[in-house]
Amino acid sequence: MKRHWDLMLIILLSLLLIAIIYISPENSLRKVIGIGFILFFPGYAFINFLFPKKKELDTLERLALSFGLSIAITPLIGLVLNYTPYGIRLTPILISLGAFNIVFSTLAIYRRENVKEPYIPKIDIEKLKEELEWDKISKLDKILTVVLVIAIISSFATLIYIITHPKQSEYFTEFYILGKSGKAYDYPTKLFVGENGTVIIGIVNHEGREVNYFVEIWLVNLTYNTTTNQTTIHNMYLMDKFNISLLPKPIVVEGNWTPQWEKNYTFTIDKPGKWQLWFLLFKDKEPKLPKPANNDYAKTNATQRILDAIDGKILSLKLNVDVGEI
Repeated sequence: MKRHWDLMLIILLSLLLIAIIYISPENSLRKVIGIGFILFFPGYAFINFLFPKKKELDTLERLALSFGLSIAITPLIGLVLNYTPYGIRLTPILISLGAFNIVFSTLAIYRRENVKEPYIPKIDIEKLKEELEWDKISKLDKILTVVLVIAIISSFATLIYIITHPKQSEYFTEFYILGKSGKAYDYPTKLFVGENGTVIIGIVNHEGREVNYFVEIWLVNLTYNTTTNQTTIHNMYLMDKFNISLLPKPIVVEGNWTPQWEKNYTFTIDKPGKWQLWFLLFKDKEPKLPKPANNDYAKTNATQRILDAIDGKILSLKLNVDVGEI
């Protein structure tokens, strides 16, 4: 099988990449092999399947066509996956491209075995010079060829850098509340007067910089008039407020999501009725709070806070709580 070392290497590296992604996803080999897996392996396997004979294409033509075809094949596989239940996700793309590389490499090996004078890749500088007809071309053409080679190498170096050092294109903050079990259910939506309710407040910083967050928790009683499309706030009380500084955390597209900061928050409501618990999040600067209008349970005239949250002008979360009498 020494004569098929190139195709066997593609099969081996494709299987190795799949194993690395599922066993050790943080391994740096993932990015190194992944570049070839996407931009070279599919085209090379396909070209050698179509043209197994040595005389059909020379080495430079095979290499150039391999890159070009890979750039065409990979998006086509993604397009097909987009119309399947699996979608364009890591696992379907990995399995589809891996299967393509392995299948066509195997078929290319079979075709090589059944033709006269098959193409056997050899690293031969003199042969490459001969294919380039280096000694026959003019000095200007030599200069242009060197410039072209440098441009190609620079392009791939740039591509490798972009892949290995991705720039976050979108900056945002994750703000969420969970039930006391740490899941997105089992919220304390029905309580009795004086009964404790517990939620988990979570924040994840994807802003690309350190951010000082300020959280306000308001207890609100309001009604909404569907005829006039107006919200009337009858009562609102500041339950709690705190701040936390968080360093930026990279976005994890694939793999296990992990929290950055979470806080157990326990509250009680001492008046029956239908209430809303609003969690408001502010960044960098603590918002000024209007002075209390009176001393009735820290009631304030900050109704605009909640109206802005309803309109989406403030990053906020809401929990409806039905409080019954004992």
